[in-house]
Amino acid sequence: MARYTGPKCRICRREGGKLFLKGDRCYTDKCAFERRAYAPGDHGKARKKPSDYALQLREKQKVRKMYGILEGQFRRYFKEAERRKGITGTNLLMLLETRVDNVTYKLGFANSRSQARQMVRHGLFTLNGRRISVPSIQMKAGDVLEVRDRTKKNLVINEALEVVARRGVPAWLEIDAPAFKGSVKALPTREDITFPMTEQLIVELYSK
Repeated sequence: MARYTGPKCRICRREGGKLFLKGDRCYTDKCAFERRAYAPGDHGKARKKPSDYALQLREKQKVRKMYGILEGQFRRYFKEAERRKGITGTNLLMLLETRVDNVTYKLGFANSRSQARQMVRHGLFTLNGRRISVPSIQMKAGDVLEVRDRTKKNLVINEALEVVARRGVPAWLEIDAPAFKGSVKALPTREDITFPMTEQLIVELYSK
């Protein structure tokens, strides 16, 4: 099976930062990275100066794993970002941010991106009134994502909405929690992505 199914906290430790793969747990003192902020394995604590290539590879892996993208798909996103006008690295992040599974997570309908992906695949949402089941759909400004009527009593979704009320929703999105729907007010800008990422390292890696 291509997709990683092991402990998610191990990924955060390997990439050297919190990727928020386990939802609300990542914001508490139960987070494994808070207790063991070093790479897993016998030599995880060993300090070794990474090469330029290692830095580029780790940055790519960090972003890829955070969004839950496989290598082949990630490379296709890069090619599309390269084809578009503007800064390639910024275009790449915009493509990843506007995936419907990421928007579902950011709106607060799910506790993590992996959970959001599963919900979308199970057909729990509609996009502009039409039922969807493909997590990689690209959302545009003005698009409306809504929980289907039969799913509005779902305990997981209701608990996730309570969590996002504390965490907050990005400025480029708008949530109407009582109506179980949200929308894309505008496409995100680089400033809207607050997670520490150095996308130029990814560009350098793929440009070799």
